Amino acid sequence: MRKLLILLCLPLLIACSSNGVTSGDEQAFISGNGVATYISPDKRKVAPEISGPTLSGGSFQAEPGKLLILNVWASWCSPCRAEAGALQELSVAYPEVQFLGVLTRDTRVAAQSFVDRFAITYPSLTDDAILLEFHGQLIPNAIPTTLIIDSKSRVAARISGEVTYSSLKELIERVKSDE
Repeated sequence: MRKLLILLCLPLLIACSSNGVTSGDEQAFISGNGVATYISPDKRKVAPEISGPTLSGGSFQAEPGKLLILNVWASWCSPCRAEAGALQELSVAYPEVQFLGVLTRDTRVAAQSFVDRFAITYPSLTDDAILLEFHGQLIPNAIPTTLIIDSKSRVAARISGEVTYSSLKELIERVKSDE
């Protein structure tokens, strides 16, 4: 019985490890190391249309001509919890920029608890199928991943892993100065 319990808990223990590499179940993910990738304006590709149902029960449609910060997250993800405060603070500091979460591999109840705990005021999409539409460009490749979509709806930058206030602020300013 003890061996069976260990075998059943092993994927969960691996998923919660700091390396973040797992396989074999729905909670499999890769945790990034916070590396930022910036794309020069002449090499950017158009992002897919970003819209869908939100955790609050409404719907989201990206506003044309506005910078968009898209953050892929899950309530069970430790780096997501660590970066939540910085993302919320930046969403308040940059009211002219749209912030959007994309919930992945999580339940609505756990996600809503996360939003309440960290007082997140920007919306989160509940359908992560949009992530597949980034194929062939700078894709969200870890949990968390943060993409910056410029005002021309092009993918301008990605932070693969936990963001910090200063790292994301620097990228927002850099992309804004391109325009």
